Amino acid sequence: MSHGLVTRLRRVGARARVVAVRSTRRAIAQWRSSLQLRVVTTALAIGFAAIAVLGLYLSTSVRDGIYEQRLAAIDREAAALTAQVSRNFSETQTTSDGELQVLLNDTIATLGAASGSTAAEYFLLQEEDGTAQVANVASRADLTDLLITNELREANIASDDDQVLQAVGIPSRDDGGMVSPGVIVGSTVQAAPDARYEIYYLYSLEPEQETLSFVHRVLLAGGFGMLALLGVVTWTMARQTVTPVTRAATVAERLAEGHLSERMPGARGTDEMASLARSFNEMAGSLQDQILRMEELSAMQRRFVSDVSHELRTPLTTIRMASEIIHESRQQMDEDAARSAELLLGQIDRFESLLSDLLEISRFDAGAAVLDAERRDLRDLVMSVVEQAAPLANSKDVRVSVRLPDADAAADFDPRRIERILRNLVVNAIEHAEERPVEVTVAEDDRAVAVVVRDYGVGMTKQEVEHVFDRFWRADPARARTTGGSGLGLAIALEDARLHAGRLDAWGRPGQGASFRLTLPRSAGVQVGEPPVTLAPASHEPGLRTGQIPVVNPPTGPTPTAIPDLSDPEGAVGLPATDDVEVH
Repeated sequence: MSHGLVTRLRRVGARARVVAVRSTRRAIAQWRSSLQLRVVTTALAIGFAAIAVLGLYLSTSVRDGIYEQRLAAIDREAAALTAQVSRNFSETQTTSDGELQVLLNDTIATLGAASGSTAAEYFLLQEEDGTAQVANVASRADLTDLLITNELREANIASDDDQVLQAVGIPSRDDGGMVSPGVIVGSTVQAAPDARYEIYYLYSLEPEQETLSFVHRVLLAGGFGMLALLGVVTWTMARQTVTPVTRAATVAERLAEGHLSERMPGARGTDEMASLARSFNEMAGSLQDQILRMEELSAMQRRFVSDVSHELRTPLTTIRMASEIIHESRQQMDEDAARSAELLLGQIDRFESLLSDLLEISRFDAGAAVLDAERRDLRDLVMSVVEQAAPLANSKDVRVSVRLPDADAAADFDPRRIERILRNLVVNAIEHAEERPVEVTVAEDDRAVAVVVRDYGVGMTKQEVEHVFDRFWRADPARARTTGGSGLGLAIALEDARLHAGRLDAWGRPGQGASFRLTLPRSAGVQVGEPPVTLAPASHEPGLRTGQIPVVNPPTGPTPTAIPDLSDPEGAVGLPATDDVEVH
């Protein structure tokens, strides 16, 4: 066989294995996903086992019954034939070997012509110690040495007057290699005073074998028929049971998609399925009423917030103009009035910020938020936000470090919304850093870009992390906030991230700081997978390298974010290929 043919055969075998594996997997998946198919296959498996056991029992019982009855009939018939032959021998006087030979031949001819005998062949063999010079006689001489073995002859002679039976295979007359089952019966007769002969009868069991084969075919056909009937019955019953459940699942999915008017059919009747349909429809109707009432209440609330926010615009503008005039004239006031003018202007700024946040939240709730995406590099936006927060960081004595990747971090996003998210995260980190470092890391991969803002301040508990994105929620309502705040910043940031099909994650530990991660897809609307940077570093201690976030804790001396002196072997710390920027 050539090498090319062997290679082709291996390829064909490999393809066949792949096709077999795929087909098996599809069949397993189909079996797991269909309750009806599982019920039918289970019923068929149990039915097959039961029918196989019953068929084996019936086949064995029928076989034993047929053969036992046939062997009993053969034994009786052989005994009668032997008795007849013995009488013939006793009634016929032979004085020479020639007369004995004629007697033996006539006996075989008489047995073969007997109408009541069912034996196929007859054999008369002289015992080995016989003195008569007479040849053995058989209806088929070619079968004598083939079927009558020495062991059978010895057993026949030793049995005296009892008959011996032995199962044999009878070859066909046309020498076609076919063998039919049979049994040979042997006994002994006295042909002359000094001549004892062995007589053998060969019976064919082929009719019984054909009968048994017919019974097997009937049992097999009946078994397959019973399996088919069982499969049809089980499939019908399973379909009657599973179909309402499938309809209920479909209606439930439609309800989950917002089609509240969907109802389950088949509610008429008194059976269990009709009761299930009525209960399901009543539940769906109750849910629809409650959801509609909640939607109406929510719409009223959103409309109220939007209307109030818009209506407050005009008086707020008037109050701001008046407060600015008062603030400009504070030099002419006494100390308490001047301080009040400053506080008034600051609170008006917070009120205006709260009003803007309320309007933004109402747009998210009403589904009116629009994404104005464009291709921008996230690194530039991060640097812009950090530079804007530099004055606040200086006033808080907080050092902010930025780590940027060398690779392009461009993505499709709305610059205004992403800048608002980053500004919120950076300002919050500075506010809560408690004079400890704040780290900003930008990372990217083929599918997404991400920003992690990490501080080492007061941190958050697990319960606080779970509520940090809730509206108007604060971990400590009594905490001083020098930059104001409405409590809606992180809630708006989360909605902005979702609008980009991105994600905003939070992590915190009390006394170890907090970490926020914004992940955005490279292409607008594409769901992000695994973020390209971890949310919380492996080490939470400031001053230790974390692997992806630079730490700028020591106020003096070299820092992990400083550019090492390549001429100093001890200064080459093997930093990743990124750009670290410190903002003071």
